[in-house]
Amino acid sequence: MTTATPRPGTPGPKPAPPPGRTGVPAGRPTGVPGQRPDQQRADQHRPDKTGEVRHEPASVVPGPRSGPEQVTGAQSIVRSLESIGCEVVFGIPGGTILPTYDPLLDSTSVRHVLVRHEQGGGHAATGYAQATGKVGVCMATSGPGATNLITPLADAHMDSVPVVAITGQVARPLIGTDAFQEADITGITMPVTKHNMLVTDPAEIPRAIAEAFHLASTGRPGPVLVDIPKDVQQAQTTFSWPPELRLPGYRPTTRPHSKQIREAAKLIAAARKPVLYVGGGVIKAEAHAELLELAELTNIPVVTTLMARGAFPDSHRQHVGMPGMHGTVAAVGAMQKSDLLIALGARFDDRVTGQLATFAPDAKIVHADIDPAEISKNRRADVPIVGDAKEIIVELTDAVRGEQLTDLGAWWAQLDGWRTTFPLGYDWPDDGSLSPQYVIERIGAIAGPDAVYTAGVGQHQMWAAQFVKYENPRTWLNSGGAGTMGYAVPAAMGAKAGVPDKVVWAIDGDGCFQMTNQELATCAIEGIPIKVAVINNGNLGMVRQWQTLFYDQRYSNTDLGTHKHRIPDFKLLAEAMGCVGLRAESKDDVDAVIRQAMEINDQPVVIDFTVGADAQVWPMVAAGTGNDEIMSARAVRPLFEGDELAAGVDEIADVTAQALEESGE
Repeated sequence: MTTATPRPGTPGPKPAPPPGRTGVPAGRPTGVPGQRPDQQRADQHRPDKTGEVRHEPASVVPGPRSGPEQVTGAQSIVRSLESIGCEVVFGIPGGTILPTYDPLLDSTSVRHVLVRHEQGGGHAATGYAQATGKVGVCMATSGPGATNLITPLADAHMDSVPVVAITGQVARPLIGTDAFQEADITGITMPVTKHNMLVTDPAEIPRAIAEAFHLASTGRPGPVLVDIPKDVQQAQTTFSWPPELRLPGYRPTTRPHSKQIREAAKLIAAARKPVLYVGGGVIKAEAHAELLELAELTNIPVVTTLMARGAFPDSHRQHVGMPGMHGTVAAVGAMQKSDLLIALGARFDDRVTGQLATFAPDAKIVHADIDPAEISKNRRADVPIVGDAKEIIVELTDAVRGEQLTDLGAWWAQLDGWRTTFPLGYDWPDDGSLSPQYVIERIGAIAGPDAVYTAGVGQHQMWAAQFVKYENPRTWLNSGGAGTMGYAVPAAMGAKAGVPDKVVWAIDGDGCFQMTNQELATCAIEGIPIKVAVINNGNLGMVRQWQTLFYDQRYSNTDLGTHKHRIPDFKLLAEAMGCVGLRAESKDDVDAVIRQAMEINDQPVVIDFTVGADAQVWPMVAAGTGNDEIMSARAVRPLFEGDELAAGVDEIADVTAQALEESGE
């Protein structure tokens, strides 16, 4: 290993990378250095149902065989992207990535979308990946260009989205010298990527790209960053395809252990109050058809998390809704009162469980996940199952067929009672202003279940999850884990680039919209005709709701001025960005303006829906409280079996305030 010359006044030298390629670890610091737990299963094998040992299949690099031929490192990057099947790259050129942009101009199979900010490029890659199931790709230069990708990489990491980010780096001799636009992007992104690597040998570029795509898309998906110095891109090298993958420590388990499957089937057969707790992993595994078969075979109620909307049809009788902080009373109640939770590709996050100590106290847990690190992380699993969700569901379905299932009539009667008594609904604002829930409900009804919907974060996100009816997977894209404001518009852009024949709606808040709306210019120039509904309530809506409920209506710095001053004027802003700008301010305007937007397919459309400032998201489990404290409306707490008198909002506020103080929020 070589080291850079220390700068005067620094405590010591900064290590430069050794010759060849340096892999930089990401994820949880356990097991093999540089790998997440789902990568730490090298040469794994185990007996199958017949007792024979079975190994995971070897990895095959996609793409036609070609080479060897003499190229530059930059040409090798582009040829690698073409060979592996990359369709589109979202990026911005800059000094250290400029050598790669030159041959990219000549590519006939890789489209480049010139975004207006690297964050937009990263979220567009995520939206593309979520809508298509393919790997999304973004590109940036070194220093601030690369650091602008950190938020979308963190977002993709939290939501397990396959993204490959390619960044330029300063030339090898300059690494560690604090050169112009130098940033240790592999070090910076270590906690927010599944894996990352610094390529210091141009001959290793094809393997680096192939490994990045493989790591991003297999096991538990996630973002991978490939950092390539400028002089490596400029150097002469040999390109040939396919390369040999060298990932000896990475062999994720996909096929479940048959003994665990049998144990889970027995629990399912004996359960009187079971619930299928479905997470986003089911969509990533393309297991929606298999889930439907398992659910109908067992007659078990299904809840779909925020990341799993569309994994099971909303219209199906067995779907009882979305669980969690703003889930349906029936879904929250089903989980809370269940005696068995079958978690499929879900991770028991805090927004679903509420206060963990009081979550589903009588339930046994079957936890199935591709990532062994998630199992028993938050709630101990009685039957842990490691594997791909599709393979697990298929084998579980087969095992359940041989069991005598318990009749669930009484359980369904209880759930149907909650569904009837506490359906999702909303009140119109007292001041006669437009209801945001109505707007979103009508967008869903007019655009239909085949459209793709993206959302930012906050009230509009929850209303879009509640009042649009999702029948198909990959039709609901949002920032679930990170809660990234500004996600909706660039994600819609990426989704539309990936599925151009589908209608794509971005349902955004006026706060979120102002963070990344510059990508409207990208959409207009690149011919990506998304439709944007700005739910303009004049405020940071979810923060205002909390201030209303828990901070004595002291509205500190949440008024955006988009109502009072109409700054900015979203209709005019849209037109300035090359889009069609529309506005709706009354109920009578809503359907007409949505239909007008639906008829425009050659330009992006932005609708400013001016809605009431004080609409709130219900139901709600206040932060720091248990799911038994769910409120279906303000001061209305459903009376679950065995509970005492319902608590009012003031009591809930006291509990929440204490919990927030203890947690430091």
